[in-house]
Amino acid sequence: MKVVCLSGGVGGAKLAAGLHDVLEPGELTVIGNVGDDLDVLGLHVSPDLDSVLYALAGINDTERGWGRAGETWETLESARAWGGEGWFMLGDRDIGLHLVRSQALRDGESLSGITARLVLAAGLETRMLPATDDRLRTQLVTPAGTFPFQEWFVARRHEDEVDALRYDGADVSRPAPGVIEAIEGAEAIVISPSNPYVSIHPILAVPGIREAIEARRSRCVAVSPLIGGRAVRGPLDRMMQRLAGGTTPAHVARCYDGLLDALVIDAVDATAETDGAVVVTDTLITDRDAARRLAETTLEATMENPS
Repeated sequence: MKVVCLSGGVGGAKLAAGLHDVLEPGELTVIGNVGDDLDVLGLHVSPDLDSVLYALAGINDTERGWGRAGETWETLESARAWGGEGWFMLGDRDIGLHLVRSQALRDGESLSGITARLVLAAGLETRMLPATDDRLRTQLVTPAGTFPFQEWFVARRHEDEVDALRYDGADVSRPAPGVIEAIEGAEAIVISPSNPYVSIHPILAVPGIREAIEARRSRCVAVSPLIGGRAVRGPLDRMMQRLAGGTTPAHVARCYDGLLDALVIDAVDATAETDGAVVVTDTLITDRDAARRLAETTLEATMENPS
């Protein structure tokens, strides 16, 4: 069963790991968000791609929710001591990956090319593709000004309310090699429980990707990132209240208007307002077993006949 998963970082990475575990080797393709990418101390960092990679490889920090397990911070502390920027946390093990990626990009290799090499180095058969090899950056428009995603999220601790979002560079970007072909050849498309605005919409903003999903022959199912109208972590519930007018499953589904055959929601939302077909289950991913159970339920939803 060929499955395509659109994914952001932490929440998306958890479901991607579950899909990886229940599918046969090579059946899963993860299309990752690059709107969060940034340069830190001269290194190209792709936080969402890295979160997925670490989760698939089982080397992610499950307690902190991001980065590598068993991480240390001596390099960053040294950089701070020498007057370098230190607001974005880069661990020593994490920096090793960024060094390899940054050198490859400087040598002219594409982001998709170096991502494939990193996946291979991790011993994985799951395919990981950035949405685009071109520069695409998410900007958040707030009452205090417009900020790149990481500055708003990390440096400003996502305290500013969001009035609008921009995906700079999206209009002139192209899907990375293999992205459209993966969508067209998929027997199921899954949208992970990532923040629609900052994780999934940047992927859909790349010309050709939304259109390929709209023209699909397979079913497309999303997993809601909200439980009881609240985000498991992060500011999504605040963002949706302000931008969408609510946090019900119906509001989540409308973030993917025209794309979904069904939305997977948590049991606590079973009586909430819905918009279209829903599948009710336990969506809280507490560990890898829970990720596998949710992945199985989601895949079952993609195999049902459309109503």
